[in-house]
Amino acid sequence: MRFDLKSGEPKCITDEIKGNALTVGNYSVVNPIEGYPLPDSYKINVRVRSPYGNIYHFGDHVASGNFAFNTVEAGDHTACFSMLDHTPSITVTVDFEWRTGVAAKDWHKIAKKEDIDVMESELHKLYDTVTFIHDEMFYLCGREEEMQDLNRATDNKMYTFIFLSIIVCLSVSGLQIWNLKTFFERKKLL
Repeated sequence: MRFDLKSGEPKCITDEIKGNALTVGNYSVVNPIEGYPLPDSYKINVRVRSPYGNIYHFGDHVASGNFAFNTVEAGDHTACFSMLDHTPSITVTVDFEWRTGVAAKDWHKIAKKEDIDVMESELHKLYDTVTFIHDEMFYLCGREEEMQDLNRATDNKMYTFIFLSIIVCLSVSGLQIWNLKTFFERKKLL
């Protein structure tokens, strides 16, 4: 993906990643003037964080970089890009690629490194894809059970609240009828 980053305005990208998944990313600032070195004011700061605030990658005043890690926690992982505030404000273009799970593995390098034929490499790729889908299905089933438990708990709380509200309304109406009846009897209107 390619996006514009203004100085003084951070931009964050979030991706939901399951636990124990390989994550690979690389980023680079696009040079506005080809053939010349990148100006120092075009350098960016990069932070990649887990859902619980653990920092997986930290790049300070860099033009490009990459990161790779295995996630520990499942959830929304965030990559935040920022620049120092400049006057006048400048905008840089950043190329960013973030891959997780099966997509994070470079199958061509594995095939060259292990010197295996293409068919075996494809089988490994398909096996990892099936394993990833299988794990993802169990993860989604677990999330569905959590949501159903939350829905049941919310339903029980709502039923209790409705029951108590009806009791309070009936009690208040009974007290109002009793109060009006005693008032009218004292005034001898009834």
